[in-house]
Amino acid sequence: MNSRERVRAVIARQKVDHVPLGFYTVDYDTVEKVLGRKTFVRDKIRSQLALWEGRRDEVAESLKKDTVEFYRKIDCVDLILPKEASILPPKDYEPIGYKKLADDKFETGDGRIYHAVWDCNEIVCIHNPQPTRTEYQIDDFAEALPVKPLDQSRFEAVDYLIKMLGKERYIPSLVPTTALVLLGGTENGLLMYALEPEVICAAAKQQVQYQNAMDQYWVRPGSSGIIFDQDMAGTNGPLISPNMFREMVSPYFSSRVKHVKQFRDQLILHNCGNNIPLMEMFIEAGVDCYQSLQTTAGMEIGKLKSRFGNKMVFWGGVAVETLIAGTSSEVRAEVRTAMERGAVNNGFILGPSHSIAKNTKYDNFMAMLDEFIKLR
Repeated sequence: MNSRERVRAVIARQKVDHVPLGFYTVDYDTVEKVLGRKTFVRDKIRSQLALWEGRRDEVAESLKKDTVEFYRKIDCVDLILPKEASILPPKDYEPIGYKKLADDKFETGDGRIYHAVWDCNEIVCIHNPQPTRTEYQIDDFAEALPVKPLDQSRFEAVDYLIKMLGKERYIPSLVPTTALVLLGGTENGLLMYALEPEVICAAAKQQVQYQNAMDQYWVRPGSSGIIFDQDMAGTNGPLISPNMFREMVSPYFSSRVKHVKQFRDQLILHNCGNNIPLMEMFIEAGVDCYQSLQTTAGMEIGKLKSRFGNKMVFWGGVAVETLIAGTSSEVRAEVRTAMERGAVNNGFILGPSHSIAKNTKYDNFMAMLDEFIKLR
Protein backbone atom coordinates (compact mmCIF):
# COMPACT_ATOMS: atom_id res chain seq x y z
CA MET A 1 0.00 0.00 0.00
CA ASN A 2 1.59 3.29 -1.06
CA SER A 3 0.81 6.71 0.42
CA ARG A 4 -1.85 7.58 -2.15
CA GLU A 5 -3.67 4.30 -1.57
CA ARG A 6 -3.28 4.64 2.20
CA VAL A 7 -4.86 8.11 2.42
CA ARG A 8 -7.65 7.21 0.01
CA ALA A 9 -8.44 4.19 2.17
CA VAL A 10 -8.46 6.20 5.41
CA ILE A 11 -10.78 8.85 3.94
CA ALA A 12 -13.01 6.02 2.67
CA ARG A 13 -12.91 4.63 6.25
CA GLN A 14 -11.23 1.40 5.18
CA LYS A 15 -8.48 -0.48 7.00
CA VAL A 16 -4.89 0.56 6.29
CA ASP A 17 -1.43 -0.76 7.09
CA HIS A 18 -0.57 2.26 9.24
CA VAL A 19 -1.72 5.76 10.15
CA PRO A 20 -0.86 8.32 7.44
CA LEU A 21 0.89 11.66 7.95
CA GLY A 22 -0.11 14.84 6.12
CA PHE A 23 1.05 18.46 5.97
CA TYR A 24 -1.21 21.39 5.13
CA THR A 25 1.88 23.40 4.26
CA VAL A 26 5.50 23.87 5.34
CA ASP A 27 7.09 27.32 5.53
CA TYR A 28 10.44 28.12 3.96
CA ASP A 29 12.63 28.09 7.11
CA THR A 30 11.95 24.39 7.68
CA VAL A 31 12.25 23.59 3.96
CA GLU A 32 15.62 25.36 3.83
CA LYS A 33 16.95 23.39 6.81
CA VAL A 34 16.00 20.11 5.15
CA LEU A 35 17.42 21.11 1.75
CA GLY A 36 20.47 22.95 3.07
CA ARG A 37 19.94 25.96 0.80
CA LYS A 38 17.73 28.97 0.14
CA THR A 39 14.38 28.48 -1.55
CA PHE A 40 11.37 30.45 -2.73
CA VAL A 41 9.07 27.68 -1.43
CA ARG A 42 6.62 29.30 1.00
CA ASP A 43 8.85 32.38 1.35
CA LYS A 44 5.90 34.70 0.87
CA ILE A 45 7.82 37.98 0.95
CA ARG A 46 10.82 37.11 -1.23
CA SER A 47 8.59 35.28 -3.70
CA GLN A 48 6.24 38.24 -4.00
CA LEU A 49 9.08 40.70 -4.54
CA ALA A 50 10.62 38.43 -7.17
CA LEU A 51 7.31 38.15 -9.03
CA TRP A 52 6.86 41.93 -8.97
CA GLU A 53 10.36 42.17 -10.47
CA GLY A 54 9.48 39.78 -13.30
CA ARG A 55 11.48 36.77 -12.07
CA ARG A 56 8.58 34.40 -12.51
CA ASP A 57 10.51 31.53 -14.13
CA GLU A 58 13.14 31.59 -11.38
CA VAL A 59 10.41 31.34 -8.74
CA ALA A 60 8.65 28.58 -10.69
CA GLU A 61 11.81 26.49 -10.96
CA SER A 62 12.39 26.73 -7.21
CA LEU A 63 8.80 25.82 -6.36
CA LYS A 64 8.93 22.80 -8.63
CA LYS A 65 12.30 21.27 -7.87
CA ASP A 66 12.61 22.24 -4.19
CA THR A 67 9.12 21.02 -3.22
CA VAL A 68 9.70 17.60 -4.79
CA GLU A 69 13.18 17.29 -3.26
CA PHE A 70 11.89 18.31 0.19
CA TYR A 71 9.19 15.64 0.27
CA ARG A 72 11.51 13.00 -1.13
CA LYS A 73 14.12 13.77 1.51
CA ILE A 74 11.82 13.46 4.52
CA ASP A 75 10.02 10.59 2.74
CA CYS A 76 7.32 9.84 5.32
CA VAL A 77 4.54 12.27 4.35
CA ASP A 78 1.56 10.57 2.75
CA LEU A 79 -0.71 13.56 2.08
CA ILE A 80 0.71 16.69 0.39
CA LEU A 81 -1.29 19.81 -0.39
CA PRO A 82 -0.13 21.88 -3.38
CA LYS A 83 0.59 24.88 -1.15
CA GLU A 84 4.38 24.78 -1.54
CA ALA A 85 4.05 24.35 -5.31
CA SER A 86 1.63 27.25 -5.46
CA ILE A 87 -0.29 28.93 -8.28
CA LEU A 88 1.87 31.25 -10.40
CA PRO A 89 1.23 34.25 -12.65
CA PRO A 90 0.93 33.30 -16.33
CA LYS A 91 4.19 33.05 -18.27
CA ASP A 92 3.33 36.18 -20.28
CA TYR A 93 2.28 38.32 -17.30
CA GLU A 94 3.37 41.94 -17.05
CA PRO A 95 5.34 42.45 -13.80
CA ILE A 96 3.94 45.34 -11.82
CA GLY A 97 7.24 46.51 -10.37
CA TYR A 98 7.80 48.12 -6.98
CA LYS A 99 9.94 50.55 -5.06
CA LYS A 100 11.28 50.01 -1.56
CA LEU A 101 10.02 52.58 0.95
CA ALA A 102 11.65 50.95 3.99
CA ASP A 103 12.98 47.53 4.96
CA ASP A 104 9.42 46.44 5.61
CA LYS A 105 7.40 48.64 3.21
CA PHE A 106 7.03 48.47 -0.55
CA GLU A 107 4.95 50.44 -3.06
CA THR A 108 3.86 48.65 -6.22
CA GLY A 109 3.38 50.18 -9.62
CA ASP A 110 -0.38 50.51 -9.11
CA GLY A 111 0.04 52.64 -5.98
CA ARG A 112 -0.61 49.98 -3.38
CA ILE A 113 1.60 49.93 -0.28
CA TYR A 114 2.53 46.61 1.34
CA HIS A 115 3.88 45.87 4.81
CA ALA A 116 6.25 42.93 5.14
CA VAL A 117 6.42 41.21 8.52
CA TRP A 118 9.63 39.28 8.05
CA ASP A 119 9.50 37.31 11.28
CA CYS A 120 6.00 36.05 10.50
CA ASN A 121 6.55 35.43 6.78
CA GLU A 122 3.63 37.66 5.79
CA ILE A 123 3.19 40.57 3.36
CA VAL A 124 -0.09 42.47 3.38
CA CYS A 125 -1.55 45.48 1.59
CA ILE A 126 -1.95 48.39 4.02
CA HIS A 127 -2.95 51.07 1.50
CA ASN A 128 -5.05 50.71 -1.62
CA PRO A 129 -5.65 53.92 -3.60
CA GLN A 130 -8.91 52.45 -4.89
CA PRO A 131 -11.82 53.09 -2.48
CA THR A 132 -13.24 50.02 -0.76
CA ARG A 133 -16.79 49.30 -1.81
CA THR A 134 -19.15 48.67 1.09
CA GLU A 135 -22.64 49.05 -0.42
CA TYR A 136 -24.24 46.40 -2.61
CA GLN A 137 -27.66 45.72 -4.14
CA ILE A 138 -29.31 42.48 -5.29
CA ASP A 139 -29.10 43.73 -8.86
CA ASP A 140 -25.31 43.72 -8.62
CA PHE A 141 -25.45 39.93 -8.73
CA ALA A 142 -28.24 39.40 -11.26
CA GLU A 143 -26.00 38.42 -14.18
CA ALA A 144 -23.67 35.44 -14.30
CA LEU A 145 -19.98 36.24 -14.06
CA PRO A 146 -18.03 35.71 -17.31
CA VAL A 147 -16.20 32.39 -17.45
CA LYS A 148 -12.79 32.44 -19.12
CA PRO A 149 -10.38 29.49 -19.32
CA LEU A 150 -7.45 29.82 -16.93
CA ASP A 151 -3.97 30.08 -18.42
CA GLN A 152 -2.54 26.61 -17.86
CA SER A 153 0.95 27.99 -17.19
CA ARG A 154 -0.37 29.19 -13.83
CA PHE A 155 -0.43 25.54 -12.72
CA GLU A 156 3.16 24.81 -13.78
CA ALA A 157 4.43 24.06 -10.27
CA VAL A 158 1.30 22.15 -9.17
CA ASP A 159 1.29 19.96 -12.26
CA TYR A 160 5.00 19.23 -11.86
CA LEU A 161 4.44 18.13 -8.25
CA ILE A 162 1.61 15.82 -9.29
CA LYS A 163 3.67 14.44 -12.19
CA MET A 164 6.66 13.67 -9.97
CA LEU A 165 4.91 12.48 -6.78
CA GLY A 166 1.20 12.06 -7.56
CA LYS A 167 1.33 8.34 -8.32
CA GLU A 168 2.82 7.56 -4.90
CA ARG A 169 1.49 10.38 -2.66
CA TYR A 170 -2.04 11.70 -2.12
CA ILE A 171 -2.09 15.21 -3.66
CA PRO A 172 -5.54 16.85 -3.86
CA SER A 173 -6.45 19.79 -6.08
CA LEU A 174 -6.89 23.07 -4.22
CA VAL A 175 -10.19 24.36 -5.62
CA PRO A 176 -11.56 27.84 -4.75
CA THR A 177 -14.87 28.04 -2.97
CA THR A 178 -16.68 30.81 -1.12
CA ALA A 179 -18.72 29.48 1.77
CA LEU A 180 -18.88 32.77 3.66
CA VAL A 181 -19.41 35.63 1.19
CA LEU A 182 -17.74 38.64 2.79
CA LEU A 183 -18.67 41.60 0.62
CA GLY A 184 -16.50 44.64 1.26
CA GLY A 185 -14.21 42.79 3.67
CA THR A 186 -14.73 40.68 6.78
CA GLU A 187 -16.35 43.27 9.05
CA ASN A 188 -18.67 44.71 6.39
CA GLY A 189 -19.49 41.25 5.05
CA LEU A 190 -20.46 39.85 8.44
CA LEU A 191 -22.70 42.84 9.13
CA MET A 192 -24.46 42.22 5.83
CA TYR A 193 -25.38 38.69 6.93
CA ALA A 194 -27.47 40.30 9.67
CA LEU A 195 -28.67 43.45 7.89
CA GLU A 196 -28.96 42.49 4.20
CA PRO A 197 -29.34 38.71 3.97
CA GLU A 198 -31.07 38.86 0.60
CA VAL A 199 -28.01 40.56 -0.93
CA ILE A 200 -25.69 37.95 0.59
CA CYS A 201 -27.79 35.13 -0.84
CA ALA A 202 -27.78 36.73 -4.30
CA ALA A 203 -24.00 37.07 -4.16
CA ALA A 204 -23.58 33.48 -2.93
CA LYS A 205 -25.72 32.15 -5.78
CA GLN A 206 -23.64 34.06 -8.33
CA GLN A 207 -20.40 32.79 -6.77
CA VAL A 208 -21.57 29.17 -6.85
CA GLN A 209 -22.48 29.43 -10.54
CA TYR A 210 -19.10 30.94 -11.38
CA GLN A 211 -17.02 28.56 -9.27
CA ASN A 212 -18.89 25.52 -10.58
CA ALA A 213 -18.08 26.65 -14.12
CA MET A 214 -14.39 27.12 -13.22
CA ASP A 215 -13.91 23.73 -11.53
CA GLN A 216 -12.90 22.17 -14.84
CA TYR A 217 -9.72 24.27 -14.78
CA TRP A 218 -8.87 24.04 -11.07
CA VAL A 219 -9.19 20.25 -10.75
CA ARG A 220 -5.78 19.12 -11.96
CA PRO A 221 -5.16 15.91 -13.93
CA GLY A 222 -3.76 13.17 -11.73
CA SER A 223 -4.85 14.71 -8.42
CA SER A 224 -6.23 12.38 -5.77
CA GLY A 225 -9.08 14.47 -4.35
CA ILE A 226 -10.26 18.02 -3.68
CA ILE A 227 -9.55 20.47 -0.86
CA PHE A 228 -11.62 23.54 0.00
CA ASP A 229 -9.84 26.21 2.02
CA GLN A 230 -11.76 28.89 3.94
CA ASP A 231 -11.81 29.88 7.61
CA MET A 232 -15.31 30.28 9.03
CA ALA A 233 -14.74 30.57 12.77
CA GLY A 234 -12.67 32.20 15.47
CA THR A 235 -11.36 30.76 18.70
CA ASN A 236 -14.74 31.15 20.43
CA GLY A 237 -16.95 29.80 17.66
CA PRO A 238 -18.34 30.38 14.16
CA LEU A 239 -18.28 33.87 12.65
CA ILE A 240 -22.06 33.71 12.19
CA SER A 241 -24.65 31.77 14.17
CA PRO A 242 -25.29 28.11 13.29
CA ASN A 243 -28.91 28.95 12.40
CA MET A 244 -27.78 31.68 10.04
CA PHE A 245 -25.16 29.34 8.60
CA ARG A 246 -27.76 26.65 7.92
CA GLU A 247 -30.05 29.09 6.15
CA MET A 248 -27.60 31.31 4.26
CA VAL A 249 -24.44 29.25 3.76
CA SER A 250 -25.19 25.52 3.81
CA PRO A 251 -27.31 25.39 0.62
CA TYR A 252 -24.58 27.07 -1.43
CA PHE A 253 -21.73 25.20 0.22
CA SER A 254 -23.52 21.89 -0.33
CA SER A 255 -23.99 22.77 -3.98
CA ARG A 256 -20.26 23.35 -4.34
CA VAL A 257 -19.42 20.05 -2.66
CA LYS A 258 -21.83 18.17 -4.92
CA HIS A 259 -20.36 19.78 -8.02
CA VAL A 260 -16.68 19.10 -7.29
CA LYS A 261 -17.48 15.51 -6.43
CA GLN A 262 -18.32 15.02 -10.10
CA PHE A 263 -14.56 15.36 -10.64
CA ARG A 264 -13.13 13.64 -7.54
CA ASP A 265 -14.94 11.52 -4.97
CA GLN A 266 -13.14 12.77 -1.83
CA LEU A 267 -13.27 16.27 -0.34
CA ILE A 268 -11.13 17.73 2.45
CA LEU A 269 -12.08 20.99 4.22
CA HIS A 270 -9.47 23.27 5.80
CA ASN A 271 -11.21 25.57 8.26
CA CYS A 272 -9.59 27.23 11.29
CA GLY A 273 -11.31 28.03 14.57
CA ASN A 274 -13.96 26.36 16.71
CA ASN A 275 -16.29 24.87 14.10
CA ILE A 276 -17.89 22.24 16.32
CA PRO A 277 -21.35 23.91 16.06
CA LEU A 278 -21.10 23.64 12.25
CA MET A 279 -19.63 20.15 12.00
CA GLU A 280 -22.92 18.32 11.37
CA MET A 281 -23.64 20.70 8.48
CA PHE A 282 -20.22 19.97 6.95
CA ILE A 283 -20.98 16.26 7.24
CA GLU A 284 -24.43 16.71 5.67
CA ALA A 285 -22.85 18.67 2.80
CA GLY A 286 -20.54 15.76 2.00
CA VAL A 287 -17.17 16.78 3.49
CA ASP A 288 -15.13 13.61 4.00
CA CYS A 289 -12.13 14.91 5.96
CA TYR A 290 -11.63 17.96 8.19
CA GLN A 291 -8.22 19.66 8.61
CA SER A 292 -7.03 22.35 11.04
CA LEU A 293 -7.73 20.93 14.48
CA GLN A 294 -7.07 24.14 16.39
CA THR A 295 -6.56 22.85 19.91
CA THR A 296 -6.60 26.40 21.36
CA ALA A 297 -10.16 26.65 20.02
CA GLY A 298 -11.32 23.39 21.58
CA MET A 299 -10.83 21.26 18.46
CA GLU A 300 -9.20 18.39 20.33
CA ILE A 301 -8.91 15.11 18.44
CA GLY A 302 -10.36 12.93 21.20
CA LYS A 303 -13.45 15.12 21.53
CA LEU A 304 -13.95 15.29 17.76
CA LYS A 305 -13.54 11.54 17.32
CA SER A 306 -16.02 10.75 20.09
CA ARG A 307 -18.68 13.09 18.68
CA PHE A 308 -18.23 12.79 14.91
CA GLY A 309 -15.70 10.01 14.32
CA ASN A 310 -18.20 7.63 12.73
CA LYS A 311 -19.07 10.24 10.06
CA MET A 312 -15.93 12.34 9.51
CA VAL A 313 -12.19 11.75 9.10
CA PHE A 314 -9.95 14.13 11.06
CA TRP A 315 -6.48 15.34 10.13
CA GLY A 316 -4.24 17.03 12.71
CA GLY A 317 -3.46 16.51 16.38
CA VAL A 318 -0.11 18.24 17.03
CA ALA A 319 -0.47 21.88 18.06
CA VAL A 320 1.44 24.35 15.92
CA GLU A 321 2.08 26.35 19.11
CA THR A 322 3.99 23.38 20.57
CA LEU A 323 6.04 22.99 17.39
CA ILE A 324 7.05 26.65 17.63
CA ALA A 325 7.47 27.22 21.37
CA GLY A 326 7.54 23.78 23.00
CA THR A 327 10.27 21.23 23.60
CA SER A 328 11.00 18.10 21.61
CA SER A 329 9.69 16.02 24.52
CA GLU A 330 6.41 17.95 24.49
CA VAL A 331 6.09 17.44 20.73
CA ARG A 332 6.66 13.70 21.12
CA ALA A 333 4.04 13.57 23.87
CA GLU A 334 1.50 15.32 21.63
CA VAL A 335 2.20 12.88 18.81
CA ARG A 336 1.61 9.96 21.18
CA THR A 337 -1.62 11.45 22.55
CA ALA A 338 -2.93 12.24 19.06
CA MET A 339 -2.18 8.72 17.86
CA GLU A 340 -3.79 7.13 20.92
CA ARG A 341 -6.98 9.17 20.60
CA GLY A 342 -7.19 9.67 16.85
CA ALA A 343 -6.29 6.26 15.49
CA VAL A 344 -9.11 4.51 17.37
CA ASN A 345 -11.46 2.92 14.82
CA ASN A 346 -9.46 4.38 11.91
CA GLY A 347 -10.48 7.67 10.25
CA PHE A 348 -7.41 9.67 11.33
CA ILE A 349 -4.46 11.39 9.62
CA LEU A 350 -1.70 12.78 11.83
CA GLY A 351 -0.47 16.31 11.20
CA PRO A 352 0.03 19.74 12.73
CA SER A 353 -3.05 21.56 13.98
CA HIS A 354 -2.51 23.96 11.08
CA SER A 355 0.89 23.93 9.33
CA ILE A 356 4.63 23.72 9.83
CA ALA A 357 4.64 27.47 10.32
CA LYS A 358 7.48 29.98 10.26
CA ASN A 359 9.64 29.74 13.40
CA THR A 360 8.93 26.06 13.98
CA LYS A 361 11.95 24.66 15.81
CA TYR A 362 13.79 22.27 13.53
CA ASP A 363 14.44 19.84 16.39
CA ASN A 364 10.70 19.82 17.09
CA PHE A 365 9.91 19.13 13.44
CA MET A 366 12.32 16.21 13.36
CA ALA A 367 11.02 14.91 16.72
CA MET A 368 7.47 14.87 15.31
CA LEU A 369 8.60 12.84 12.30
CA ASP A 370 10.66 10.45 14.41
CA GLU A 371 7.89 9.82 16.94
CA PHE A 372 5.36 9.33 14.16
CA ILE A 373 7.56 6.74 12.42
CA LYS A 374 7.98 4.86 15.72
CA LEU A 375 4.23 4.72 16.35
CA ARG A 376 2.52 4.66 12.95
